[in-house]
Amino acid sequence: MKSISGEEGNFEIKVVQHPRYVDPEKCIACGLCAEKCPTKVDNEYDAGLGKRKSIHVKYAQAVPLKYAIDPVHCIFLTKGRCKVCEKLCPAKAILFEDKEKELTVKAGAVIIAPGCEVFNPEADNIYGYHRSPDIVTSLEFERMLSASGPLGGHLIRPSDKKEPKKIAWIQCVGSRDVHEGAKAYCSAVCCTYAIKEAIVAKEHSKDSLDTAIFYIDMRTYGKDFEKYYNRAEEEAGVRFIKSRITNIFPVKETGNLLIRYTDEAGKRVDEEFDMVVLSVGLGVPKEAVELAKRLESDLDPYQYASTSSFDPIQTSRPGIFVCGAFQGPKDIPTSVIESSASAAMAASVLAEARGAMTRAKET
Repeated sequence: MKSISGEEGNFEIKVVQHPRYVDPEKCIACGLCAEKCPTKVDNEYDAGLGKRKSIHVKYAQAVPLKYAIDPVHCIFLTKGRCKVCEKLCPAKAILFEDKEKELTVKAGAVIIAPGCEVFNPEADNIYGYHRSPDIVTSLEFERMLSASGPLGGHLIRPSDKKEPKKIAWIQCVGSRDVHEGAKAYCSAVCCTYAIKEAIVAKEHSKDSLDTAIFYIDMRTYGKDFEKYYNRAEEEAGVRFIKSRITNIFPVKETGNLLIRYTDEAGKRVDEEFDMVVLSVGLGVPKEAVELAKRLESDLDPYQYASTSSFDPIQTSRPGIFVCGAFQGPKDIPTSVIESSASAAMAASVLAEARGAMTRAKET
């Protein structure tokens, strides 16, 4: 979005539409273009663990299901040669001459849902992330477990491609944390997703997998999520260790990772693990902050959309509503509830004008 003017019930919004270099009206999503495209780059959706082509669909459930060309990596758009996709496309949908467009949209209400970003532990080399390939973020581990992910759901250790026997999760990485760039708040979802990943990892392992979650406080935020936590401990055998980890030491002889911690009895313990998963917290992307500024909508001290307890989807500007993780860190079910609420509030704003722009078709 470029700019917005007007007031509740009568907004005029200027939107920039970036070129996708594929005609969405013609594209039939057959995938022949991506099959033959010669370039391979890191797939952002797979957290960089897999590869994608220059012409691609961002993810399998994308709506609309239409291909787009990445102008940064496309050989023709960067070097002026190739055009393999244009030659092979049966629908003649490739549009290399596509240009950026500016659209003007009139609307009575606006709903913003720009999402969130996860904390990047690489910036300050937290816990040795990227020093060892076996230290991964929870988002990377999620894609490793996924049947549609780069490993096809087969759990292996990145360094030697062997099945891990012991995996540790470290909680509050980037949330309730003192590291540079971390946030003081709880991200609400990390404890529960770590429990889920530990249980799913056990299901994916052929042998008995030892899973340990190192936590400050378990905060299974959500209806019946505490029962899930209890079941993980009592039935699935997930170990929960209350201890704050300061560092991870690589063991040269075994290739494992050593975690040194103090247990609840005050005893110092050294324990080796095959893999370590960093449970990273949620934050606000810069693009979302810029969007809120253009919308002239207030932000709270943590850069989330400013709302009130009794009106959690209403921003400071009348007629503009917010839902999802830009309102505050939350899980998918809560985001869905808020999106329904935002749609209902937008509909109530437009109720009086409903049908005002309809015209009878003359024959």
